[in-house]
Amino acid sequence: MPTRSRKTKSIVTKAAELSMAVPQVVAHRVARMAMAGSSPSERDRKEFKLMVAEKNTAFSQSWQAMATQAMLANQTLALAMLRTAWTPASWGKPAATKLASQAQGAALGILNKGLSPVHRKAVANAKRLARTKLR
Repeated sequence: MPTRSRKTKSIVTKAAELSMAVPQVVAHRVARMAMAGSSPSERDRKEFKLMVAEKNTAFSQSWQAMATQAMLANQTLALAMLRTAWTPASWGKPAATKLASQAQGAALGILNKGLSPVHRKAVANAKRLARTKLR
């Protein structure tokens, strides 16, 4: 039975942690909005502004990380394909299998890089808001 790579486990762990952190953060913030009503306090306004700013930052970092990782992965895959094409001994099914495996690893690497900033911010918010009282 094949074992999962470290990247796969990392992505699975991040996704599981996100699935726990995001509902906690959303519940806290929606409750805060409901309690604030039409006249939010200064503390509420600060949290609401932070909510928007941190999403912009996390998603910008995510896109940048994925673009960088994709560029590196494309270079690595192109080099691997050139090596395969120029080395007659490597022609055939084993080479194609190896390239497919490298492509899958590259895709997982891009996903992992993109998930990291969003995961980091969501988990940090869940911890911070768990210590914060609504009023």
